[in-house]
Amino acid sequence: MAERSIPRIFSRQRRIARALRHHNLAGTDAKADPAEQFLRAQAAEDILERLDFMRFEPCPALLIGDRPGFLGGPLIRDRGFGVWDGGPDTIDEETPHGDAAFGLIVSLFTLDTVNDLPGALLHYRNALTQDGLFIAQFTGAGSLPALRGIIQAADGETPHARIHPQIDRPGASGLMSRAGFAKHVVDSHTLTVRYSSLDTLVADLRAQGLGSVLADAPPPLTRAGRARARAAFDTLREDDGKVSETFEILSLTGWR
Repeated sequence: MAERSIPRIFSRQRRIARALRHHNLAGTDAKADPAEQFLRAQAAEDILERLDFMRFEPCPALLIGDRPGFLGGPLIRDRGFGVWDGGPDTIDEETPHGDAAFGLIVSLFTLDTVNDLPGALLHYRNALTQDGLFIAQFTGAGSLPALRGIIQAADGETPHARIHPQIDRPGASGLMSRAGFAKHVVDSHTLTVRYSSLDTLVADLRAQGLGSVLADAPPPLTRAGRARARAAFDTLREDDGKVSETFEILSLTGWR
């Protein structure tokens, strides 16, 4: 049987550097600002509500990407979970994670930048105890439509890949089924954020650990390209002078 060819879309070294940078910017549970880390703060709130609704019992839990501690803190303090915390800088998501040891595994905003996503999902399933629960959240294919148009305008007649390819709901559902998850569900919700400048939008993405980790880094925008980007941003301004940007958050849930 021929080996499965895995395309190299993302750089592991750049993922690690991004995770470390985000960790340093976000700080700890005591220091992190939910307003600045709004995607992870909202994801943590959503997951806690799901666990409470399911009356999910305390168990050993593995959290990936919860560096501000919005999820791990309440799981430990208020719900009695034993939590192991990690990120792309400490765990290689494309390799096995050992024997089935975790009753709960949660991945926040990391799985959309692994090269071998089917393999990563399978490794997470295998790391769950029998009847263990896996939850992942990350930005989906409906995200950043304004920025995509702005970047296209900035590059002009010589486009470059600057924004990550993203996964839609049917694709995510198929991957969960392929990995062998039982009773898997993929749902999504959208979040609209208003920005007064392009620089603020870009800074927001970097502050939340959503900067580019493409293996083939595109060339920097020229001065003319940056001017075209700002002009394209200005054409999107609404009556109050701000531009609306959309984040689609996919939620993948499955059981072993």
